[in-house]
Amino acid sequence: MKEQGNKYIDGRIFQFTNKLGLILEKELQYFQVNFFKGFTFLPDMAMHFGSFFTTNDFTRITGKSDITDGIGFVFHNIFEDNADDETDERKANGNTEPPYVRIFPYAISQKVHFKKNTRVTHVSISISAGYLKNFLKEESEHFLFLFDSANNFWIEELMTDDILRTVNDIVKKEEPATMSSFYYKIKAMELLYHLFKSLRNRQNAVGQKLSKKEIEAVYRVRDKIVSSLSQPSNIAELKQIAGMNELKLRKLFTQVFGMGIYDYYQHLRMKEAARLLREENLSVSEAGYQMGFENLGHFTKVFEKHIGKKPKKYVQSFNITGLRTNSK
Repeated sequence: MKEQGNKYIDGRIFQFTNKLGLILEKELQYFQVNFFKGFTFLPDMAMHFGSFFTTNDFTRITGKSDITDGIGFVFHNIFEDNADDETDERKANGNTEPPYVRIFPYAISQKVHFKKNTRVTHVSISISAGYLKNFLKEESEHFLFLFDSANNFWIEELMTDDILRTVNDIVKKEEPATMSSFYYKIKAMELLYHLFKSLRNRQNAVGQKLSKKEIEAVYRVRDKIVSSLSQPSNIAELKQIAGMNELKLRKLFTQVFGMGIYDYYQHLRMKEAARLLREENLSVSEAGYQMGFENLGHFTKVFEKHIGKKPKKYVQSFNITGLRTNSK
């Protein structure tokens, strides 16, 4: 029965990708698909979402679709999927990659690396640059870098509560019995609205054309930052990892991630502290010490700046029971 279910899901994937002129037969052998839904609004737009488990290490090179001057929006690992058919062993051993929201032109083929025994969830929207520009109308002037076909941009945006809520609306609410395609197109545009509202707050969003080599260098730096959130990375080491001078590194990093290297580090640090409070049931002092803070007053100040609430208020908003409140 399980195998038949997978064949049914794979069939829906093929039907969806064939409409977009994509071929995924080779890649699917490395996936155990938990669920998949795809909707095409051709020639301007398409959306798909789902969850899968990787059964082997492999690298996928993305290809162009039939959507003219397509721009991709990927909301990666933002929602959790507790698949019914996952075994306890798989749940225990499976890894989960960190979440991200990524925007890129399909003109840049990208290498996406998948590790064996990794759980992945996603919502992906593909949209024509011309259609998006027309939809944005007068607001498009703030995002001209998206519509210059000669500009190889690459953007990663931080997840907001509005994005999280809309992603969960798309994925977890029951599909409407009628006009489902219309419903999902509206939800896709709602998701893009919240993303563009966040992008609108960026300063100096327009940047230089990025090469694949530069994009890869910036992500090596990001990976280094993420690998040690309790201690900031030395800028000299980051320059060496990137293979570029400090001025260029800082400029490109801000262009891709929307904030400077240290601010980005602090934001991820506070996101992890929030997770420790929310999911690990740590006290405020324990979360602060684990993130490398010796002064809890400083921890509280930085936490409020990036999360929007003091740690104790944040905990109370999630109604976490049994939390030890042994700090201010």
